[in-house]
Amino acid sequence: MSATKPPTVVVTVVTYNSAAVLPGLLDSLEEGMRGLDWRLIVADNASADESVSIAEKLVPDCRIVQTGRNAGYAAAFNAALREAGEYDAVLILNPDVRLSAGSVATLMARLGGDVGITVPRILDEEGHVALSLRREPTVGRALGEAVLGQRAGRYPALGETVVDRDTYFRDGPADWTTGAVMLMSRACLEACGPWEERFFLYSEETEFALRARDRGFRTTLVAAAEVVHIGGESRVSPALWSLLTVNKVRLYRMRHAAPATALFWSAVFLREASRAALGHPRSRRAAAALLCPSRLPFPPSA
Repeated sequence: MSATKPPTVVVTVVTYNSAAVLPGLLDSLEEGMRGLDWRLIVADNASADESVSIAEKLVPDCRIVQTGRNAGYAAAFNAALREAGEYDAVLILNPDVRLSAGSVATLMARLGGDVGITVPRILDEEGHVALSLRREPTVGRALGEAVLGQRAGRYPALGETVVDRDTYFRDGPADWTTGAVMLMSRACLEACGPWEERFFLYSEETEFALRARDRGFRTTLVAAAEVVHIGGESRVSPALWSLLTVNKVRLYRMRHAAPATALFWSAVFLREASRAALGHPRSRRAAAALLCPSRLPFPPSA
């Protein structure tokens, strides 16, 4: 009797001047993808450093897709997906992620049926659990976070971020998760279509997960799968925080009527303006961007 063929996973990595962090990810792929048939596609957003040559050296059979410009996360992922060929699932990774041994096979084992997206527990560099699980954006949650800050996440109706750390140690659903590591089934990708390229960065993963849910596909945390993410929200610059904030409103506008969007914008602005008044540079810049989003640099400078 012949052995069952392992699932085929296409690993997609979006790079933009990622030479400093990319080797650690590539070194972790062999063990992280253990038990799977996999191939790597690097979608490069016109890096000016050695990102491409590092990928070609460390994974000689990888495929390089050049976007020709700093096209953003979603556009680069879509470019890679067009070159993916046959697969059972696609894994998207930030270049500053490090996979643990067998983590992707663990994610793959839970994928299928109405589970269209699986995600791991994410740790930061110090080994602390990263708060990567999110609830759907609502006016109530935006207002709760404006008033209570991160404490709002203790109450599902008032906070978007899931802050209960025990939640990260058991399997369960999420409305959406941060997009540093996501495994998506072929059925989910075919039903949903490409990622939304109107988001240069931030909210593209939110939009896709919510769209997948609209089409009957759940996002599920698989707690036994674990990865390390070197970056994260704590490293986000004022320019990128402004983009994150404006894109939250853009996404809400895509899914809701104008009156609800006005309330959501007001709650988000209250959050950023109140923190700007306390002297937070990120919030000061984000509040200005909410008032005049057309002045937001695109692509934003760090």
